[in-house]
Formats: sequence, structure tokens, C-alpha cells
Amino acid sequence: MCYAIPGRVEAMDERFVTVDYFGEKKRAINELSDLRIGDYIYAQGGYVIQALPEQEARSILSVWKETFFELQEMDLQLSRLDMKDRGVDKKTLRLLDKAAESRPLSGEELYHLLNLENDHERSMLYKTANFLRRKHLGNSCCVHGIIEFSSYCPRNCFYCGISAHNNKLARYRMTDEEIYAAVDEAVEKHGFQALVLQSGEDPEFPAPRLAGIICEIKLRHPCLIFISVGEIGIDGLRELYDAGARGVLLRFETSNPELYQTLHPGYSLDSRIAHLKAAYEMGYLIITGGLIGVPGQTKRDMLNDILLARELHSEMYSFGPFIPHPGTPLADKTVAPVEQILNTLAAARIADPDNAKILVTTSFETADPEAREKGLMAGANSVMLNVTPERFRECYEIYPNRAHLHESIPVQIETTLNLLRGLGRAPTDLGV
Repeated sequence: MCYAIPGRVEAMDERFVTVDYFGEKKRAINELSDLRIGDYIYAQGGYVIQALPEQEARSILSVWKETFFELQEMDLQLSRLDMKDRGVDKKTLRLLDKAAESRPLSGEELYHLLNLENDHERSMLYKTANFLRRKHLGNSCCVHGIIEFSSYCPRNCFYCGISAHNNKLARYRMTDEEIYAAVDEAVEKHGFQALVLQSGEDPEFPAPRLAGIICEIKLRHPCLIFISVGEIGIDGLRELYDAGARGVLLRFETSNPELYQTLHPGYSLDSRIAHLKAAYEMGYLIITGGLIGVPGQTKRDMLNDILLARELHSEMYSFGPFIPHPGTPLADKTVAPVEQILNTLAAARIADPDNAKILVTTSFETADPEAREKGLMAGANSVMLNVTPERFRECYEIYPNRAHLHESIPVQIETTLNLLRGLGRAPTDLGV
């Protein structure tokens, strides 16, 4: 949860293996020295996580196979595309038809789609994005867990509730043992196999300490670890990668350098981009993206945000709405309309149809209670559940009244799985 489906290794080529899942072939990076052709494995995020006994794998596959093909058929029905919809002008219909055929769209063509305001045209945009999601990535939907282990941060970002601007926040730091206990519960009790460790840029968690925490987690559990701790430095990224981290969640927030500096006084977009490029070169899976509707942003900026995320080789696109926090300088601003958020997710899918996992962010769910279903039907295929111990969650207030703040992990899982079943989605990052 993200559920990993066992697959059989059919071929090996240096660092890569080819794995069979219900007749579909997938490639994954292998770092296990004793893996052999014919073994059954779990994989997450394009990495082999662990091997498992054949009897256990076959037992799991026998349970899931029928269900997964039922989900596949349901998703196929829900993602059918009819390009004869009325109320769509000829230019928009031509661009959507081009996108549906997986022909690349120019920046100006994407800009046109990003700016659609007619309800019928927007509906067709979302249907096209959902069709492309199904066409290229199947009915998979990543369900990762996130543990927010510290709300301390010295940065002064204008929009963030845990920034230094907010002097009313009751801050916290989890101890190393509390982090291990949260990971143990998420993996052993609830079945998560991909986790994000997130915090502010807390000086009490320098790279060596984080590396030790990651090493201990990897000793305890074969899981995929993402880090989300801001700009820890290029050397810090290398140290955490060597410790076993394989993904980084680091949003650039805006591709506009002037706007970035306005929102982050004393910091530069160049530094953020340098971190993301270095992380990719090291082998990290990249999760990045921007804010939607932040004050000072233009529609052209939003297009450039999507193009920058694609340029940075994003494994997962994370675009969520700006939500004002009363303890920040942008307290009196407003949230972007839901349609603008959906247009962005759909345009991101069309910009990178065959690669991107697109996240329905918690901020979107906070802005709209129906965001998860709307986003998943507009091209998205990933969600994150909060597996931070409940006693800490209120103090990680990056924006107020966060969705799922007081929901237990079992309730979050049940709600998510019920929604995914209703949409024909499989809770795994390996489509079937």
C-alpha cells in the first residue's frame, strides 16, 4: 500500500530486469546481488525492492488476478473517449484529437488547453487526459505514505505555514525512535512499501543523521524511501543516496525566477534547480512541481512550470493549489479555482503522456473535498496518505485545515481503496 504485485523475472541486463505481470512486461532497476531469472520480486518506483518465495508469490497472484482484471475492465469503460462531443470549438477539438493520438503538442498548443474556460471543452480536456493515462500507464495508481517528522524550518517562504514567519506554531521534532516506530507501523501493519520522509529544513537533522536513519530503516524493511527535506546540499543528496534513499520530493514551486525570489527572499531558483538536476544524475526518482494560483503567477508561468517539471525528468508531477495561511505574509490572498487546478493536471498529463505519474495533492483535497476523484478522472494516477503519528500532524500546518488531518491510517486506506475500486484503479504503480 502502495501494494506491490509479485512479478516473475524473465530477463536480466546489467542493472535492469524484465518482469512479467499478468502477461505484461515491465523493466526495473535491480540492486539485489543474488537475483536470478525465474525469481519472483516486488518492485516499486521502477526499483526491485525484494525477492519472495515462489509459493508465496503464486498465492498472492491467485488472489489478485481476477480482481485486477475486473478493475482493468472497469477502468477501460470509464476512460473511453468520444471526440464528437458538442460544444467544443474546432481548434480545441483538433488539439485534443492530436493529443489523443499521442502526437506532441507545442508550448502554444498546451497553453491553449491550459486556458480553456468553456465547461464542455474542459470536460473534453479531462477526458482526453484520462484516456492518455489509461493508454500509456494502465489502471495503476500509486499510493505512497508520508511521514512528517519535523516542523522546524528556518526558511521564510511567504506561503508556507511552517516557515519562520509563523511564530505561533507549536513545533515538534520526532526522535529517531519515533520515526522508526512510524515506519514500522506503516510497513508492517499497513503494508506500505514506498514512504516519503518529510520535514522543514531542520538544522537538527543534518545529512549524517538522516543517512543513519535511512540506513536503519533499510535494515529493517525492504521499502522505497523518498526524502523531502528541502535543499540539503549536493553532498547531502549523495550521502542520503548512498544510505539507501532512492527518491526525492522537492518542488520548485514556480519556474519564474523573479516570482521565486519574491516568494523566497534570499534564495534563488537556480539553487533549487541545481539540486533537482544533481539528484537526477545521481539516480534519484524525482517528484517536483509547483504552486497553482500563487499571487503574482500568470498562466504563462503555469505552462512553464509544467514544461520545467518535464525537463527535470519528473517521475511524479506534484502540482497543488496555493492555500493562504494566516501566519504568513500572503494570509489575505485567495485559492485558485478548482477548474484551474484540474486544467493544470490535465495539461501536465498531455505534456508527458507516457511517463508521468501525476499526484492529487493533499492541498487540492483541502481545497475541494471531491478533489481526489476529480483529479484521478483528469489524468492523475497517484495519491499520498498521511502516516505521521496523529499527535504530531496538527503541528505540521503548511496550510490550515488540511484534509485527512484527524483520520486514522486504517480509515485513510479504506476510503482510498473504496474510491480506487469504484474507478477501476489498482493501488500499485504497476498497471495491469
